[in-house]
Amino acid sequence: MPLLFAKLRLGAALLLALPALAFAGQATAPAAPAAIVAAADHHQHLFSPGIIAFIAPKPGPDALREIPVTELIALLDEAGIRRAAVLSTAYIYGRPSRVVEDEYARVKAENDWTAAQVARYPDRLRAFCGFNPLKDYALAELERCAAHPQLRTGIKMHFGNSDVQLDKPEHVARLKEVFRAANRHRMAIAVHMRASISLERPYGEAQARAFLEQLMPEATHTMVQVAHFAGTGPGYEDPPANEVMRVFAEAAARKDPNTRNLYFDVASIATPDMSQVHAREMVERIRQVGVDKILYGSDAATPTNMKPREAWAAFRALPLTEAERKRIAGNVAAYLR
Repeated sequence: MPLLFAKLRLGAALLLALPALAFAGQATAPAAPAAIVAAADHHQHLFSPGIIAFIAPKPGPDALREIPVTELIALLDEAGIRRAAVLSTAYIYGRPSRVVEDEYARVKAENDWTAAQVARYPDRLRAFCGFNPLKDYALAELERCAAHPQLRTGIKMHFGNSDVQLDKPEHVARLKEVFRAANRHRMAIAVHMRASISLERPYGEAQARAFLEQLMPEATHTMVQVAHFAGTGPGYEDPPANEVMRVFAEAAARKDPNTRNLYFDVASIATPDMSQVHAREMVERIRQVGVDKILYGSDAATPTNMKPREAWAAFRALPLTEAERKRIAGNVAAYLR
């Protein structure tokens, strides 16, 4: 009998302990995997008061506004992104259709303003020097930026804004000089390659081959970052840009030496309303190019564009594998390391 009572007491004690044991088991269960977060944003902009006054003098819900560097840092923090490239928009002053008094002085001032903003967060931000490569002052500004502690990271060119046409030999000749100088200074080269849409400039296979075969051989010791997946954004729908990416992707797939230093940022291309057809097509291009060549970017947080957190969510929604997403999220260009 005493033994029976002892067994009963032990059984009751175990029953009472079951909830606690179950709770303890839940507490020590493996946590759900953390969401993948991009390590860096390779395509950001800040707009100075001078640029805002120049290009957006009329207020409105979609008008550009100054984005303070503190706001950019807050947006990056919200997205869990540690580092970013800030591409100067000084090239805006060099648009051929504009007549700008003291143009080069304004270009220098905008580049210096961008540098001053970035200097406030030297462990997180890097600045790129911007200019129209076809201007007489282009090489002089490149040399000035190469000697500047914040601007020597790289150069930003916007072929659409500057009306660069890769089917014009004189434009290619000038670009070769710019590429050669940037390469000599080991400055990264970021290019908004998309030709002018408003002027209906040619853009497709011929332009891609000119870029690949004539300009890339000049970038032997530095990287070239083609912005917006060779398009313009927001959105993927741009058949000429897709044709350019086809040429680049096929060249990368066959290990063309001219693609060794060629990379692509995806700023503002993947969007929440992207069709499944375009999403699959973009993923196909990414895989052809190689995930190691893809750099995440979100573009400026303007009223008509997504913020870094939203842009990363849209990119993560592409039908990539989780391993591919993780690899791209971890890609950090040498200039941000």
